[in-house]
Amino acid sequence: MRSRMGRATAAVTLGGLLAAGCGGGGDGGTSGAAAAGKDGAAGYPVTVTDCKGARTTFTSAPKNIVTSNASSLELLLRLGADDLVMGTGFPPGKGAFPGGLDARAQRVKVLGKAVIPKEKLLGSGADLYIDSFASMNMAGMGESPSEAEFKAAGIKHTFLKSTACAAAKKQPLTDLSAVQDDVTTLGAITGRRAKAEELVTAMRTKVDAVRKAVGATPEAERPTYFFFDYDAGTKQPIAFCNRQIANAVITLAGARNVFADCDGDYRPVGWEDVIAKNPDWIQLGVRNRGDKAANDKAFDEARRWLETNAATKGLKAVKEGRFLRIGSERTTIGGVSNADTVEEIAKTLYPGRIGRP
Repeated sequence: MRSRMGRATAAVTLGGLLAAGCGGGGDGGTSGAAAAGKDGAAGYPVTVTDCKGARTTFTSAPKNIVTSNASSLELLLRLGADDLVMGTGFPPGKGAFPGGLDARAQRVKVLGKAVIPKEKLLGSGADLYIDSFASMNMAGMGESPSEAEFKAAGIKHTFLKSTACAAAKKQPLTDLSAVQDDVTTLGAITGRRAKAEELVTAMRTKVDAVRKAVGATPEAERPTYFFFDYDAGTKQPIAFCNRQIANAVITLAGARNVFADCDGDYRPVGWEDVIAKNPDWIQLGVRNRGDKAANDKAFDEARRWLETNAATKGLKAVKEGRFLRIGSERTTIGGVSNADTVEEIAKTLYPGRIGRP
């Protein structure tokens, strides 16, 4: 989340836009104009780009924001921009957000339990739609408005670039700079630059401490690591490839993603591919159920499946009980809690080394 602000009277071109992780961290501070401080009226116009470089310019902060899902909603809450949010799709379940964020999230109007229906989104009265993915035209989930339709409805359409643009990147993701740029940019758009920089600084501090402790570990000595997306189904595993945020999280934590040789964001593979990799550690990737007991049950189910399935029970990590119980969202979706996940993985893989002077 590098701050790239010019003078307040000049246009500000920023490469990223908004990231929101789930889980971890605080409640994002105070909401409303108080959080903006001296930022609120300064720093415009702000220009952001999409994955292909198309520009969108803001001459003032948006007043009616709709978010595509809970991840983008969470970051707005962390920035203290509650008063600007009018609705969301894919809403967070009760208890899915940490601390004071949860009650604030539950007050946001739900426009769609999944993808917001096209006509409902266009008629919502929004002046900004924040999209966490490059396209909403996912199988069976409805049609996305065209850019011409967004424009006709008076809705600016921007993206969570760390997620939406991942598959198109030319190089593997090995750090959180794209996420940091997203947060900085959303802070500029909403007039919450100071809060955005605070979030960025906290992320950097945490990741830098891990890098100092384990970053010099030779590649050959780093443990191998498999992210098991249990909720995606067990019939065919999903490989989280080197363009996915999870690859950066795993790499920064001092591990080797077993599918780092896969170019792209993710793809289906076979259990024979996982067996060939024979990882040292397996993360039980479970999506937040909104309740600790429900989460624990899902983690237990994922572990039990690996331990009893004929194809996986012989894996090194399974035989040695080397599992990490860390939620999917904070690992695979760009957000401030990615840094918490880096720290948690590193503490597990390198016990006693994180936090030492």
